[in-house]
Amino acid sequence: MLDLEVVPERSLGNEQWEFILGMPFYQGVNILKRQDRIIKGVQVWYSSQGPLSIDLVIYLSQDGIRLIFDPVSQRLKIIEVSNMSKVKLKYCGVHFNTSQIHPTIEQIDQSFGATHPGVYNSEKQLFVLNFRGLSFDFPIESKFEPRYAHGLGSLQFPNGASPVVSRMCIYSGNSLLETRAPPLPITCYHGNCYVDCLEVIRDNKSTTALKFILFTEGNEPGKLLDPRKKIVERLVKFGDCPNDVISALGCPEKVFYKSDDKMKIHTPDTHRYSVRGKSSDYFYNYFTMGVDILFDANTHQVKKFVLHTNYPGHYNFNMYCRCEFKIPVIIEREKPQPLAQTGETEEEEVIITAYSKWDSVQKSLVRPDNRPVILNRASSTNTSNPFGPTFCFGVQDMVFEVMQNQHIASVAIYQQKQITPVAVS
Repeated sequence: MLDLEVVPERSLGNEQWEFILGMPFYQGVNILKRQDRIIKGVQVWYSSQGPLSIDLVIYLSQDGIRLIFDPVSQRLKIIEVSNMSKVKLKYCGVHFNTSQIHPTIEQIDQSFGATHPGVYNSEKQLFVLNFRGLSFDFPIESKFEPRYAHGLGSLQFPNGASPVVSRMCIYSGNSLLETRAPPLPITCYHGNCYVDCLEVIRDNKSTTALKFILFTEGNEPGKLLDPRKKIVERLVKFGDCPNDVISALGCPEKVFYKSDDKMKIHTPDTHRYSVRGKSSDYFYNYFTMGVDILFDANTHQVKKFVLHTNYPGHYNFNMYCRCEFKIPVIIEREKPQPLAQTGETEEEEVIITAYSKWDSVQKSLVRPDNRPVILNRASSTNTSNPFGPTFCFGVQDMVFEVMQNQHIASVAIYQQKQITPVAVS
């Protein structure tokens, strides 16, 4: 049985690990991976059709704990203990819930002190006692239903019949119903950089560079022991060398060498791959930024960017944090009739983000005869992919990978080949 410390409006954990409000989803999963001998029966709940409208939940079934993450920011919003009998809990080092100590009204009042009167929900027959960032649900039988709003402590119960807590919630703010996932805590940075916004800089119909607006842990002058959030801007361009990228973004978390390119069959010069040397293109993986950067094996220059949206239900889910990108795309539309002459067009800019649904932008970007490429993923150890294939659409110098629920899984931005002018004598 887990023995955990409750910190209102902050966390639930012990000396080895803790779940902190505002922490990203992948950090919660990493904790569970490290504690797999102790914490078992872990489930992930999500909506495949509405991944942005329904909370993302990690359920610890054997410990009665639910970790509720905001579906958009994917940061921890609520820590809920739904079965008090499966876990030991303490506050300020003193237990208030064990197999011998029951979290009754008197026990909660003794452990946490005075608070405002509770709120009675007649439909659910629950009395909710709220502290700042912490709430307790007490089931109350209808015969004990309060007639006056004097709080839970004013109710009279026969000896031994005092209700015990059925659910405890840790959250940010004063109201559980209005709570939001707090910003990423400094204690969860761990020396990493995160993307606040990534702007794709384009010239007409081609990409020239990526502008990273990053936030990381910094120290103000004279306050070395007082870390603060620091925001920086960095620019990475096609043709940059590895040193340029490292100077801008720091060292990658991983370097991955391409052993096989399953998409090369769709290129017109496929036969050339068989006669090339054994050198391999390689990726710089920036997982907390949600970005991969591909370098050419021969020139060692940037030739492709891959931006990840980290939607549940995708094969690569939880490998990357969501990349908050903005891609301006210029499209041509026919001018409305009859003011314009037949065939006249006008340019319009469409902004594509990590939250754009493909069916809402597809008509403007893709010709009806442009059929997608079907991409099936599978690993060498597990040849099955329970999430099914995705569809890849080429738009100008980009390839959009689209899930079956019409959400964009990733965007690959590649450098278009430059045609070298030939001098005529």
